[in-house]
Amino acid sequence: MKLRSLLSLGAAALLSVAMASAQGPTGKIHGRVTDPTGVPKNIGTVSLSSDGGHTLKYNFPVNASGDFTGDNIPPGTYTLVFRTPDMPEGKIADQIEGVKIVAGEDTAQDDDLSRKEYIDKMTPEQKKQIEEFKKKNAEVTKVNQVIKNLNADLAEARTANHDKKYDVAETLMLKDTGLKPDGELLWYELGLAQMGLKKYDDAATSLKKTIELAAASKKPSPELIGGAHSALGETYGRNNKPQDAGPEYDEAAKANPTKAGTYYTNEAVVFSNTGNADAQAAAADKAIAVSPNDPLPYYLKGQGLVSKMTVDAKGNYIAPPGCIEAYQKYLELAPTGPYANDVKAVLEATKTQVTSKYKAPKK
Repeated sequence: MKLRSLLSLGAAALLSVAMASAQGPTGKIHGRVTDPTGVPKNIGTVSLSSDGGHTLKYNFPVNASGDFTGDNIPPGTYTLVFRTPDMPEGKIADQIEGVKIVAGEDTAQDDDLSRKEYIDKMTPEQKKQIEEFKKKNAEVTKVNQVIKNLNADLAEARTANHDKKYDVAETLMLKDTGLKPDGELLWYELGLAQMGLKKYDDAATSLKKTIELAAASKKPSPELIGGAHSALGETYGRNNKPQDAGPEYDEAAKANPTKAGTYYTNEAVVFSNTGNADAQAAAADKAIAVSPNDPLPYYLKGQGLVSKMTVDAKGNYIAPPGCIEAYQKYLELAPTGPYANDVKAVLEATKTQVTSKYKAPKK
């Protein structure tokens, strides 16, 4: 009995080996399914049939990219069939005859539904729809390419402005505002470049265009609107129009209150650079009101007022009201700051002890 069992097991093993040998080496297949417009299908099943599509013997799912793969396929010539999930049994979307699977090889076979044989089977209305879709898709592709190029130019212009290569940025943005006149970011970079080139009138025009477009957009950007008003204020300040500069900085602070201190400090710096001491001190006061713990506005206020220092009959330096207090507050907030030595020199000249009794002005 034991011997018979062993013989039976041996026979079964030999039969298994024989079946494996009979199957022999197999092949593979891979490809992509695209619809009549050339877009990859993102769902469906590719099958192989050895009886002209009646029996779907090997089935491979189509992934989100339109690709399919299959292996362990016996060598032979098959019909490739593509079906979508919503198709009733017995119906197919497409089939390709004469697909050869070779042992040990990976056959590449796409199912392109835009090929002539497939399109010829469509109704005139279906063909019309396909052509209309292709036309629209081509237009969208063209627009997307333009936008891609504009974004690349914008990034280059920003870098150029940062590196003070204003002529490079201006050339790029003049071209691109012509291509896309409703691009507020393009006008903004153009305005910055023109300001850097001291083309103040042109810069003012570009920055006003930025503000106009940004304010009219579906989602106005406080950062962009505030930045454009601030840049316009700087343009006016550097173009000897202080009466126009101040209101622009106020508009910047109103548009983007979180950066009001920065805008007003920049205003004071611009007036310092252009030698307008009164406007500098006034702008510093505005910065102090919204950013009382920032040391720089105190220095800028003191610097704006120190020019009004006088000398009395005894040769003593007399600082104007607010100057000493501003300098003292700067030292309190930044005792080792970059302007500390300059401030101490002024205080020593006026024989002032380094203390702080400064009170920030009210808004």
